[in-house]
Amino acid sequence: MKLTLLSALMGAALLAVTGHAEEAKKETPKTETKSEVSKDEKKPDAAKADAKKPTDAKEVAVITTSEGVMVAEFWPDVAPKTVENFKTLSKKGFYDGTAFHRVIKGFMIQGGDPLTKDASQEDRWGTGDPGYKIKAEFNDRKHQRGVLSMARSQDPDSAGSQFFICHGDPSFLDHQYTTFGKVIKGDDVLEKIATTPTHPPDRPNKRMEIKSIKIVPASDVK
Repeated sequence: MKLTLLSALMGAALLAVTGHAEEAKKETPKTETKSEVSKDEKKPDAAKADAKKPTDAKEVAVITTSEGVMVAEFWPDVAPKTVENFKTLSKKGFYDGTAFHRVIKGFMIQGGDPLTKDASQEDRWGTGDPGYKIKAEFNDRKHQRGVLSMARSQDPDSAGSQFFICHGDPSFLDHQYTTFGKVIKGDDVLEKIATTPTHPPDRPNKRMEIKSIKIVPASDVK
């Protein structure tokens, strides 16, 4: 591929992740919400009981789509707040019934916009969020096939609920978007979604629905 063609592709791909500038302007900046953790003192017996519990129990996301099931692991060591946000939204059923609204073969599939639940809102797909923004947690984990990363607008701290899963290895996004996990099962499903026919603006001809995202212990997944 010629350099000029590659540059054009990369430019179009980057626009696909960030969303159109005009759409980004429609978003109203909102204050990030934070949760507080209580620090109640524990009785000795309770402390001993807690000590016996595994402190590093891993959880995974089971992403059930119209094309099959993907399982993704999380990287809380490099993006703890991003992982926490994704898990919280998933447990609330926020992603259930949404869709991968933007698909670019060889680059990524993007979803997580609550507006995709409503077909009448299609012209606004790509601009929805959970009503707040989270701070970026750029890290050294690279954008490679299967990696989950947060979509955002021009502001680095503008991610909310939208995420994308890499189909290619878009290294030009490294340190500019927050990577926070990776698909460990269901690569064939990723392939089906990423190679489905599309029409402008990178919209799948067939609805690529996210039926549900469940957070479960890794030990429960065979």
